[in-house]
Amino acid sequence: MPHPIVTIAAALLAARSQAAQSGIQSAMTPKGGQAAQIAEIGTVLFIGGGMIFLGVMLLLYIALFGPARMRNYIGRRTLMIGGGIVFPIAVLSMLLVYTFMAAAGMVRADEAPAARIEITGELWWWRVRYLDPQGKVIVETANDVRIPAGQSVEFLVRSDNVIHSFWVPNLAGKMDTIPGHVNRLRIQADQPGIFRGQCAEYCGVQHANMALHVIALPPRDYASWLAAQTQPAREPVEASLQAGKQYFMHACAQCHTIRGTQAAGKLGPDLTHVGSRYSIAAGTLPNNVGAFAGWIAGSQHIKPGNQMPSFNDLSGEGLRYVAQYMDSLK
Repeated sequence: MPHPIVTIAAALLAARSQAAQSGIQSAMTPKGGQAAQIAEIGTVLFIGGGMIFLGVMLLLYIALFGPARMRNYIGRRTLMIGGGIVFPIAVLSMLLVYTFMAAAGMVRADEAPAARIEITGELWWWRVRYLDPQGKVIVETANDVRIPAGQSVEFLVRSDNVIHSFWVPNLAGKMDTIPGHVNRLRIQADQPGIFRGQCAEYCGVQHANMALHVIALPPRDYASWLAAQTQPAREPVEASLQAGKQYFMHACAQCHTIRGTQAAGKLGPDLTHVGSRYSIAAGTLPNNVGAFAGWIAGSQHIKPGNQMPSFNDLSGEGLRYVAQYMDSLK
């Protein structure tokens, strides 16, 4: 029998679709240079294809219902060769050249990135590491990416398990994560905002629940946030939070890291500042005490098949304490 908190979390799960409906995950509302270029390519191809379709439908109407003189005219050999061979080759060649030229502009990198971030596709969440210019890890988070607005950011996209696809449609196109290979993607958000991303390559049972959020901050705020993330977790003072920490060390430290404590597990996400993230469980639930409790008690009920077991044997008091401790890790 699932813990009662699971019922609350299941209700929260139903609300996650609101993110996609609010324009923060839409290629139709580009908020970055690459996304704008992709949207332009799509518009040109759609208009071009639509005009060709209308032309073909017009000829079909004339062939079926037009006057005999017009039917005879469109049946001429020269018109069929011109419309069936010359016209498609010319139009498709122009569209192909245009697409290649537009795409080439998206891969050129004329300036050094303001930040370098390694994104690793896990089962089924995103490991996020911020790198210094030499490639050394500065700090690690999960499912929550912060970038400086108005500046170019380089993403190093990889996987150690299966093929995923990193996609933040408001900001850029898709980039596959290939096991044993590192792909590079440049992203720039034109202005501060919150943008939802998604795995776009089927990768297993919880593929649909493998989301993340990219939050573009003013450069000064980004620098302050990154500096805060490098700090270890603060030692809890309240008795309830201390009790929650003890529960965590007993049951969770083997898989998760909280810097500044003895928890140093690498299998699951780094939780040092998990309370400050936009969501939990790879975009599946909002970030609050109730969601933490529901996820801890019933992760297999909320997201079946993920690698975290459900801790439904915790007492109500113990579950509340550990959820409050998670929420306090700002």
